[in-house]
Amino acid sequence: MAVHPGARGTARPAPPDPRPAARDAPLVLSGANVVLPTGTVEDGRVSVEGTRITGTAPENARVVNVEGHWLVPGFVDLHNHGGGGASFTSGTVDDVLKGIHTHRLHGTTTLVASTVTGDMDFLAQRAGLLSELAEQGDIAGIHFEGPFISPCRKGAHAESLLRDPDPAEVRKLVDAARGQARMVTLATELPGGIDSVRLLAEHGVIAAIGHTDATYEQTAEAIEAGATVATHLFNAMPALGHRSPGPIAALLEDERVTVELINDGTHLHPASLQLAFHHAGAGRVAFITDAMDAAGFGDGRYLLGPLEVEVSEGVARLVEGGSIAGSTLTLDRAFQRAVTIDRLPVEDVVAALSANPARLLGMDDTVGSLEPGKHADLVLLDTDFALKGVMRRGEWVVDPQLG
Repeated sequence: MAVHPGARGTARPAPPDPRPAARDAPLVLSGANVVLPTGTVEDGRVSVEGTRITGTAPENARVVNVEGHWLVPGFVDLHNHGGGGASFTSGTVDDVLKGIHTHRLHGTTTLVASTVTGDMDFLAQRAGLLSELAEQGDIAGIHFEGPFISPCRKGAHAESLLRDPDPAEVRKLVDAARGQARMVTLATELPGGIDSVRLLAEHGVIAAIGHTDATYEQTAEAIEAGATVATHLFNAMPALGHRSPGPIAALLEDERVTVELINDGTHLHPASLQLAFHHAGAGRVAFITDAMDAAGFGDGRYLLGPLEVEVSEGVARLVEGGSIAGSTLTLDRAFQRAVTIDRLPVEDVVAALSANPARLLGMDDTVGSLEPGKHADLVLLDTDFALKGVMRRGEWVVDPQLG
């Protein structure tokens, strides 16, 4: 097993050299609370050799004492537009890499790059650039959020660039991504919406319902056609009503749907978060950032697509109209808030941040949990659930400086 109980009551090794281990040097992280799919192992161990978690600790492994910490899988973000001052929609390759690195510093070891609404030719061009990074393993694929969304629920998307989800145009973006399209957000009630859902399902691309003005019945029809994700549930869709329940009820009740939640204290009231966990269950929730350029960077003026955004005290809003414009969230903050403020079980939070999105992406054979054979992607947290270390593919991105 990758994780095993430490010997209680025995002398522990002297603190090791705190410098990060080389990629090929076997390493054992010992003494932490280790969160596994089966539960939390106290005083556990995780063994790493090369880029992978191993089932046994090699005899020549360097043992690092991480007692008093939590070890959890690296976070998987399904929905992220940028960070570190860089945009995935408009930045250069170097900008995109900067944004990716910013989120890795906060524990996100697997990331899907999201675009915002733009001209179709421009989005196809961006898909080409981002697909190269996906092929290199820098990102886990591409998410197109827009332009196939409702003008009534456009949020921080340019209305002049919105269009109905014509299957031919949806196919154009999927083809431009060269096999790296992972998800497309659609207002499935629009003309062509249901046919586009079927097209995406046939091509192995997630159809996500979002920025939608759909009724309960229209949403149920889209789910039946193959839609499996709710894009940032509650946001950019009609509120839950007692006579017109709208999309929220349909998305929460169907076991085929994973619901995205932005747990930053701005997008959702804590009661809405609890409602989602209660009705969907911990196995169908995925925490996302929906981050824009300002994540990990700071307040100021930014562009989200063609729209100007003002970030003040960490909250991003459109300069014109004041609509919330993505977030400045990082997933380590979402984790800490979920445990310390929302009082969710640590195991449920780990599922929402790692296992569930990994499974949705079809990557759960390599990421999403601390099991033998998977990538050595892990996050080290202190007793207050503050991030102390990040390892990706067996190398420290954030050196915990232990000892």
